[in-house]
Amino acid sequence: MKKKINMQLVVIAVLSILATLVLTGAAFYKLFYKQVFEDLKVYSVILEKEALLGDWEKEGSVSDDVLRITLIGQEGNVIYDNTAEIATMENHKERTEIARAMEKGEGKAVRESATLGKSTFYYARLLEDGNVLRVAKEAKSLWSVFGNAVPLISLIVATLLISCLIMAHLLTESLIAPVEQMAKNLDAIDEIETYEELQPFVAMIKKQHEDIVKSVKVRQEFTANVTHELKTPLTSISGYAELIETGMASDADVVKFAKGIHKNSNRLLSLINDIIRLSELDSSSGELVFEKINLYTLAQTCVDMLQFNADKHNVSLHLMGQESYVSGDKQMLEEVLYNLCENAIRYNNENGSVIVTVLPEGEKTLLIVEDTGIGIPKESQERVFERFYRVDKSRSKSTGGTGLGLAIVKHITIKHGAEIQVESEVGKGTKITVTFN
Repeated sequence: MKKKINMQLVVIAVLSILATLVLTGAAFYKLFYKQVFEDLKVYSVILEKEALLGDWEKEGSVSDDVLRITLIGQEGNVIYDNTAEIATMENHKERTEIARAMEKGEGKAVRESATLGKSTFYYARLLEDGNVLRVAKEAKSLWSVFGNAVPLISLIVATLLISCLIMAHLLTESLIAPVEQMAKNLDAIDEIETYEELQPFVAMIKKQHEDIVKSVKVRQEFTANVTHELKTPLTSISGYAELIETGMASDADVVKFAKGIHKNSNRLLSLINDIIRLSELDSSSGELVFEKINLYTLAQTCVDMLQFNADKHNVSLHLMGQESYVSGDKQMLEEVLYNLCENAIRYNNENGSVIVTVLPEGEKTLLIVEDTGIGIPKESQERVFERFYRVDKSRSKSTGGTGLGLAIVKHITIKHGAEIQVESEVGKGTKITVTFN
């Protein structure tokens, strides 16, 4: 980046120098052009009386080595010229400056000589008798002037370029210094002195750094939790398998151990599936393609599917409300319903109940899952959506909970722009409300 900024500053400097040379030259030539014609106009006024009297040889007239003086008749014929034989001169009526003088009273023209590197300036003035007095003066052309000044201009340009290179290097160092300091020590970013224009950039870097640190911390905690959660069922499976392998287990124990292996295998599979799903939700940064979905119908399917599980736990499961449509991803919404209902059944009391309600509220749609279970302590209600967080760890593991269900629910609601709220009282139950906008 430093090299690029330095190069851009040098390019800007070079272009500025060239632009300055061109504009200065143009301005100089314009002033020079104006001054020459002003001088020629003054000469023409001085010579006007002599032209009218025909007295060109009078002492004190303008020296013919300074000006070329020509008098042209009304028909364009040359009456007098101080530098050439009039007999050999062609008709001047079509010359630009002559035609303009005959039409408007005065005329100007500049004709350049590419071979001599000179320009001839012509000024013509209409006299009272109808004749035209033309005065002309030779001067070096703009390119000729520049050509003579090339050594000096080259020296000035070289000096300016060297100065610009030095200044570009110093400016680049000054601009980049705070950025380099931040790159070397992001943790002390607040202590680094920066110019005002860089403050928004610093704030953005600080926020991104904090987000990255937080993300790394979350991932480290997640990795540690995953390792711990996977280790427990694997240890149990390995222990049961070893007892069976060594022949130390009786026939009755083999059945018992096989049941334990089966239970821990299922728990392991559930963990792996939930971990994969969370990883998919984390990595899917693209826009989701939503469709119009009847949330009540989706909830009815979920309730029917979990009815057997509810009966197994002696929990009644009911659906209430009415048809209500939301814009969303069908599979994700099914996951939200399944995880909320399954949690409500798993952490319920015997002979308890779970009521799922779907109903519209203005332009919004509410999904409410309410149970009569063990409840969540107030201090834990903010953390239940964290990965692997369990209120009752012993019960969660015994019932096959992975501790990731509500984390998945939270991810999905965020992707749908929905809000989720928990109301709970220990021993009386929990009510989770998801509001779809």
